[in-house]
Amino acid sequence: MEIFKTNKTYGFMAKRIPLTAVSAILIIISLFSLFTKGLNFGIDFAGGTVIQIKYEKEAPISDIRDILKETKHSNAAITKFGSDEEIIIRITGSSSSLGSDIGEELKTILSKTGNFEIRRVDMVGAKVGGELAEKGLISLVLSFIGIIIYVSFRFDWKFAFVSLIALVHDVIIAVGAVSLFNVEVNLDILAAILTLLGYSLNDTIIIFDRIREVIQTSKEDNLEKLIDESVSRTLPRTTLTSLTVFFTVLTLYLFGGEIINGFAFTMLVGVIVGTYSSIFVASSFLVNLKFSIANYRAKEAEKVRIKKEKAKNRAMYEQGTVW
Repeated sequence: MEIFKTNKTYGFMAKRIPLTAVSAILIIISLFSLFTKGLNFGIDFAGGTVIQIKYEKEAPISDIRDILKETKHSNAAITKFGSDEEIIIRITGSSSSLGSDIGEELKTILSKTGNFEIRRVDMVGAKVGGELAEKGLISLVLSFIGIIIYVSFRFDWKFAFVSLIALVHDVIIAVGAVSLFNVEVNLDILAAILTLLGYSLNDTIIIFDRIREVIQTSKEDNLEKLIDESVSRTLPRTTLTSLTVFFTVLTLYLFGGEIINGFAFTMLVGVIVGTYSSIFVASSFLVNLKFSIANYRAKEAEKVRIKKEKAKNRAMYEQGTVW
């Protein structure tokens, strides 16, 4: 079954101005949420304690929440962990404010909820959380730098610049959605953002590669028509890949449990925005930068000439005709 006909050219560039406006609105909403609400940093970045508890019977999560609301741990997040009998309690805050033995304290507080054992207690200090946040930011910056270098070498600096704009567009909207819906930001969210970068770039590179191929094989000089043709050819592949990833991540979100919801939610937003930016945002900015087809063809022709010249000289050298 064909979702899109491969022999039909769709007029994507004719809609680039209203679609750019949609992107601008989404970015403004995302930035507004980030500056007003901020991010809900979890234990990995803000510091705190993770306690894993296993009950003999099904864990009474609602009763545990009611009891903890009456204590200094009212901000605790409680989720199932693997089975109905096991739960994870996440308490944000510095180790000094939580006390030296939070495990024994919880045993006393939750004694009326049934028989249970505390299987592990992991504490993350605020300093460690700050270091993780710093390293996470560095990893994002290094990813951007690596992407710029690769795309500049593989295609052209304008392709690299446009790729960077598309990735920044995706990250801002994805992080804005995390802020808007108050999703707890831990290392899994950072992993989702880095995964989103790779996914979005992969789609963008495929479209750019097809644009380069069409420029070299077509006699058309209108950039918008060339982009429409290139995107139309890759549309079935892009759509099927995106739908496959989307439904996989949606399954994780619906049935994976609360512990993976943050990652799955970020990926859901990222897949939608990444596909949208690969098709519309990156290509639109290539037009806005007034990419020159004639100059690109001239550069590619020069590369081919140099390559042939080197091959010719190598052949002459091997035959002993070059001194």
